[in-house]
Amino acid sequence: MTPGIDRAAYRAMSAAELEDKIRYYNARYWDESDPAISDDDFDFITRLLAEKDPGNRLLDQVNAPAVAATADIRHERPMLSLDKVYSLPELVAWLEKTVRTADEKLLIQPKYDGISVLWEDGVLSTRGDGFTGKVITDKVPLIDLETLSGVLPLAEYPGRVLGELLIRTDDFKRRYASILNANGKPFKNSRNAIGGIMSLKDISGMTAQHARLTLVDYATVSRPATAAEISRIWPDVLEEMEQLPYPMDGLVVKLADAEYAESLGNTAHHPRGQIAFKFSGIRRTTRLLGVEWSFGKNCLTPVAELEPIEINGTTIRRATLHNLQNILDRDLQIGDAVTVERAGDVIPYIVSSEPGPERRSALITHCPCCGHELVRDLPELRCVNPECFETRLQLLLASIRSIGIEHLGEPSLRKIMTKLNVRTLSDLFNLSEINIFSQLRDDGFQGTSTQNLYREIQAARTVPAYKVLAALNIKGIGANIAKTILKKHTFAELRTLSTEQLAEINGIGPERARALHDELIRQSDGLDELLAAVTLVASSTEERPKICFTGKMPEKRAWYESIAKAAGYDPVDSVTDALALLVAADPNASSTKIADAKRLSVPIQSLDLWLGSVKNFVPKKEEPDKSDQMTFDF
Repeated sequence: MTPGIDRAAYRAMSAAELEDKIRYYNARYWDESDPAISDDDFDFITRLLAEKDPGNRLLDQVNAPAVAATADIRHERPMLSLDKVYSLPELVAWLEKTVRTADEKLLIQPKYDGISVLWEDGVLSTRGDGFTGKVITDKVPLIDLETLSGVLPLAEYPGRVLGELLIRTDDFKRRYASILNANGKPFKNSRNAIGGIMSLKDISGMTAQHARLTLVDYATVSRPATAAEISRIWPDVLEEMEQLPYPMDGLVVKLADAEYAESLGNTAHHPRGQIAFKFSGIRRTTRLLGVEWSFGKNCLTPVAELEPIEINGTTIRRATLHNLQNILDRDLQIGDAVTVERAGDVIPYIVSSEPGPERRSALITHCPCCGHELVRDLPELRCVNPECFETRLQLLLASIRSIGIEHLGEPSLRKIMTKLNVRTLSDLFNLSEINIFSQLRDDGFQGTSTQNLYREIQAARTVPAYKVLAALNIKGIGANIAKTILKKHTFAELRTLSTEQLAEINGIGPERARALHDELIRQSDGLDELLAAVTLVASSTEERPKICFTGKMPEKRAWYESIAKAAGYDPVDSVTDALALLVAADPNASSTKIADAKRLSVPIQSLDLWLGSVKNFVPKKEEPDKSDQMTFDF
């Protein structure tokens, strides 16, 4: 991991001093393929120079790595660099200046971290300074070409390709683990490898070791979008692109209308019809100090403990690691250098890592609560001890949400389980109001809160059968699947069906059928107790879709909920898999509800967009005349 710079010291430097630093770091990065600082720190210094000396020629310089070339070549069309932005607001500001309408079509592509090259008429050349490149056709025997049509040796492709020469991340992990550089040592990373290979005059050693490079046509990965939807889809785009097997340091946003883009022309440095969104504005590199395993429904969830870093003004100390499979796939160990992203203000997560000098395993083998041996049920890590308190807590919490008790959170449930020996939903339903008050008044349960909780618990005892089925926490059986199942069979019939008969229900399939069959048998006694504690009612065929609101909104929450009810929704306070829609004041904000909705694949809609969809139910308000104004909503 490259050491972080003292940013305060750089802020105090003159423009001339910053220029000297940039020249030095450029030489280390481009000529030696050995970066002295992180991309994020380099971009920070570059922005400082732009503030102090906006006209500095170094800012317009097009850089390219040093290569062992056989000749120079003059490009017919300049291969320029790209202008850069470092945040979503900066990207939106560029769009507002560039697009003609909010419906302008765009293309979003990876900003690959490799070498920009051109293959034409059997000649491979680098970008060079943008006008004159270096001929590297002698490296072609090492190169495969990826296009929309597939993969083939570059030498066999007769057409023209403008793209990026790189080493795929999966290729580097697998193939380059046994390939040594000119000094007989393994390559540190893919950038170091491609720089080292391109500096060789003789590639026979690489050929003998079966080294391969990949040329990716820029058109191969290209996601369409419109200017109006950029803000809404940006976190999802980042996540999608992150799954690609290529080293990247950002994304490229370009106008889809090539003729219009061409009409905007170029500066000496970059074309005006496209821009690079650099990850360095939302990513920082730090060290993994530890991994905390927290309890979730049916599994343990790893959370990274980080050496503190600042991203967009927020100090980050923790990041999600998703599941066990993610740790295994990335070979993450404590002590590794990790790159952390906080995009669109969502929960930080680790996007890449490099082995640290001293490493130790982040994995655990026994439950941190009960000490029981854990089971690897990939992609998850699970405690299968039915008596484990934390596992029972999370399962009961999930059951409570499924059955429709909205206001009983984890801290209160923990107290109820501990002091009132509640283990199941039926135990909860059988509590008396005096039980709750007498045992929990010292923990904040006063008269009114006790009454409200007791009433909500009792109200949930009259419940549609599908909610009871969903509350059993059977893998793959949420509220919607439970509805499908119980449209065909009553609860009593369901308990008599074989796995084969269950699999015949539309949308169930063999795997869900096995889980359902086995769990109905395993939970038989508990299910009998639960059914005795509730009153099943028929679920209406016109049951209202559930809607939830999150974020600070201009009006009181009750106003929006009244509109939702008039429009046929059932407003609720929490996000579960039964939720039909989450309406957010800011869909890109960081909140537990937004994170839960993404995890459960619940649709998220902006407040403005939702109000537009139910405008017939919105009470009329006096509004100023805006007929002479024209605005675009990005």
